Amino acid sequence: MVRRATTSSGGASPARRAPASGDDIAARLKGLRESFEPAVESRLLLATLKIQLRRSRPWTGPFTRAHPHVVIEVLSRSEVGRDLMVCDHWISGLPPGVWAREISEYKDVRKVDTLAEVGEGCIYRITYENPPIVYLYQKLGLPLHFPLRIQDGYIRWEVAARRSEFEAVLRHARWVDPGFQLVSIRRGPLRSHLPLLTDAQQELLHHAMAAGYFAVPRAITLTDLARKLDRSKSGVSEAIAIIERKLLESALRPTSVFP
Repeated sequence: MVRRATTSSGGASPARRAPASGDDIAARLKGLRESFEPAVESRLLLATLKIQLRRSRPWTGPFTRAHPHVVIEVLSRSEVGRDLMVCDHWISGLPPGVWAREISEYKDVRKVDTLAEVGEGCIYRITYENPPIVYLYQKLGLPLHFPLRIQDGYIRWEVAARRSEFEAVLRHARWVDPGFQLVSIRRGPLRSHLPLLTDAQQELLHHAMAAGYFAVPRAITLTDLARKLDRSKSGVSEAIAIIERKLLESALRPTSVFP
């Protein structure tokens, strides 16, 4: 379910917390390390970061700074090329499709589709250039955790990573925003039963998501998807069923990265 943004009419804006300094963050990390057993590969750092998107890319930074009361929630992401991705965004406010033209004018945006009105906003499917964090996550082999919430030029970023990977993410966050906030941090067990999709299954899943096969309502039929991929309809149907079974089995298992 997409969360809705609520704002008070005519009320004063709440004061922002002062951003944590580099020394404060280092002290919190040191305290965390001293409070728990030495880091091992079976443990994760689970953290929430609040980062100011100071640069022109991605478009979500300047767009939300221009409309500080608008909330964006990034719901999903799929690859559509080496340097492009397609993401579904829930954007609050105004009738369906109103934001499409403005968003399409940003230099990193390639395509904007309006999907459906949901709650007090609308879902847009937007194709745009990968921001630098995507390449870092690909290098580290980390999954992105959705939804990502963006408002007034700030993004709340959920991180689940081993310590060395986590510190690499922190270095990137500091490059983007030297005054970023470490909102919360804790330790949890590493989930050992994540679905093991093959490279071919991951590629098929990305293509199907990008084509809108899993959209509601569905944007492409199984027949058209198979034709687009130059594969048989029965082969694609069977492959997708296997992927769905793996994802469902993983979701139903009780162990989680959260304690």
